Amino acid sequence: MKLASGLSATSLIALLSFGQAPAQQSSTPAPTSQTQQQQPNTQQQPNQQPDQNAPEAGGPGGDNGSIAIPKKKEKEETAPPPPPAPVVKNPPGLQNFSLRVNVPVVTVDVGVILEKTHQFVPNLKEDNFRVYEDGQPQEIASFQQIKAPITAVLLLEFAANSYYFIYDMRNAAYTFAQQLRPDDYIAVMTYDMHTEILTDFTTDKRVVMSSLNELTIPTWRETNLFDALYQTLDRLSRVDGRKYIVLVSSGRDTFSKINLDKVLQKIKATPNVTIFTIGTGQFARLMTEGRGGMGGQIREMDYLQADNQMNTFARMTGGMSFFPRFEGELNDDFGLINESIRNQYVLTYKPTNSKQDGTYRKLHVELVDNEGHPLKMQDEKHKPLKYDIISRDGYKAKQEVE
Repeated sequence: MKLASGLSATSLIALLSFGQAPAQQSSTPAPTSQTQQQQPNTQQQPNQQPDQNAPEAGGPGGDNGSIAIPKKKEKEETAPPPPPAPVVKNPPGLQNFSLRVNVPVVTVDVGVILEKTHQFVPNLKEDNFRVYEDGQPQEIASFQQIKAPITAVLLLEFAANSYYFIYDMRNAAYTFAQQLRPDDYIAVMTYDMHTEILTDFTTDKRVVMSSLNELTIPTWRETNLFDALYQTLDRLSRVDGRKYIVLVSSGRDTFSKINLDKVLQKIKATPNVTIFTIGTGQFARLMTEGRGGMGGQIREMDYLQADNQMNTFARMTGGMSFFPRFEGELNDDFGLINESIRNQYVLTYKPTNSKQDGTYRKLHVELVDNEGHPLKMQDEKHKPLKYDIISRDGYKAKQEVE
């Protein structure tokens, strides 16, 4: 057979076989016409994707060709968010508020000392104590007798006023330091026109003695007692637990920026601080009493006022005041201070007045017997014994913070 194109029969068979290879590998039948190939594109559903293998579809391609995946409805894309939670409105005139329960607890340190021998009275029971706040009886929540080490500041007046005052101050300071125990924490401060810290809190008795040995020549004549006491109270407010101030001073104030009223307010606002005072220059005052005319009388009035201030500082905090005239009295005075500090009854109660208004509440402690009558004490010979109840006269309630 002879072909018009000039190709042989063998070449024609090879060409036909090469053209049919793709048709044999495909599992999808070929369309019969161009109209059939375009029909799926023109008749596809509006919510279907024509090509599964496209990157936008993200779906797998099957052996039988493309799979149509329905699109999300337009209503789902533009669906409104769920309605917000209902807002509860207060009735007219009622404001939003928060409730916080804070039940205060008041701690009262009580010392019971025999009036004659200055000895601590042990072995009292909880039923023997009555606590009153602003005249109202309070229910005691806890009760215990403690004997613990002390944390105290030895505050000394060291001014160039008189040799007798400095001599008494040094004797009192050394006597106090000699009665310290190994677990007592003591700081030493002095004041004249300024306040100076000789040593911070330490249990090393040698450090305390060394700081006292530095008190040789004073600088200023001014005795700014109010400033020094205020600063000491401010520092002690950052120390936890029960603290004490042993103030050895003439009690006179000459040039302080802070007046007496502010010091008393600071004492009331500083919790857990007890002040013991030792008056200096008592013998020198005794020798010059009634002399010097009008100037001497004015000076005596100043010292009487100073003694009253020292008494006030101690009484407000549950401490004691001493005005020794002779050096031999110091051992007994500081022995009583140590007895009072190391042996105490600790009472706690929840006040019936729970308002946090920052007011000052007056405290009063009594001793009663089993029948509720005032407690009477007797010695071995059945003679009545007088005693003193030592406790602070009040406390300042907390101020609620808005």
